[in-house]
Amino acid sequence: MAEAPKPAENPRLISEADMTKYKAAGDIVNDVMQKLISLCVEGAKIIDLCIEGDRLVEEATGAVYNKAVKGVKVSKGIAFPTCVSEPVSLCSSDPLASQALAKDDVVKVHIGAHIDGFAAVSAETIVIGASNENPVTGRRADVLKAAWHAAEIAMRVGMLSCQQSQNVIDGKKRIILNPTDTQRRDTEAITFAEDEVYGIDILVSSGEDGKVWHALEDSRTSVYQKEGSVTYQLKMKNSRAVFSEMQKKAGAFPINIRVLEDEKRARLGLQEAVSHGLVKPYEVVYTPSSTFVAAFHFTIALPPAGPLMITHPPIWYKPELVKTGKELEDEELKGLLTKSLRDSKKKKKTEGVAEAK
Repeated sequence: MAEAPKPAENPRLISEADMTKYKAAGDIVNDVMQKLISLCVEGAKIIDLCIEGDRLVEEATGAVYNKAVKGVKVSKGIAFPTCVSEPVSLCSSDPLASQALAKDDVVKVHIGAHIDGFAAVSAETIVIGASNENPVTGRRADVLKAAWHAAEIAMRVGMLSCQQSQNVIDGKKRIILNPTDTQRRDTEAITFAEDEVYGIDILVSSGEDGKVWHALEDSRTSVYQKEGSVTYQLKMKNSRAVFSEMQKKAGAFPINIRVLEDEKRARLGLQEAVSHGLVKPYEVVYTPSSTFVAAFHFTIALPPAGPLMITHPPIWYKPELVKTGKELEDEELKGLLTKSLRDSKKKKKTEGVAEAK
């Protein structure tokens, strides 16, 4: 008797080759994060750390996927410029040449790499000078533990997420934890779908209202990105030159303008592009000096078999480094933390045999 035809499989949104590129980018980010964190010591200059992080990403991505595909070189490089944020700022600040890390600073490290446009972006929080003999305690420890618990839960349920795809790290699908009234009004409801990829961003503050401050008048970012959905013909010659250089060096990804030929000229040239929405600045967000903020960012895929981490677990964070009496109290959330991201193959196989019987 002839076998019944197998049902047609739905086409995958992510091919195995693309997933391999995501994972390769994730491995590079992990290696660079490990090297960079080892350099984050008391007295280290923040700008030097940022430059070294970018150099390491460029070096590592330059060593892989060097065979042309159908005569076309595979694009690769930085997906998010290295940011080592000073204690009172969160991401994308423009550190002064003299700014250095100090003991007990709560520092956020943010790195991104891509292979053929498939990006892995990761961020974690460290405390300068902490060790097993001198662990983090007090409010610093409280926010670190809370942020990591939130990150682990978000891996399972989603929090602040931006959908990713080839050459895109800030897609249209977004999930925002603790949204403002404006965000509630302007953000559409979404549904996760198989084979989508998301960048998950977690921020936890020790402040009573859980909020952070936005950019101060005298602050400035050094990270900018082309808005893919906006078109505008720049009028000024300098604006066109800067925008062209920016596209050549970063494509669709964010760029730190210190890598452009003339940073001062670049800032002037970007004014027209920013004012017309062609380029967006990554706003510098500050926290009050009396509070602490911990941040984690990871990239996760949603293949049919279940969530799959593209980036690696934190390099620095370990229970023995963070000592706090605070514990998660919600039983439902505690239950989530005990669950694996995806069912093991062995379990699925056993279930399949049982169903066949």
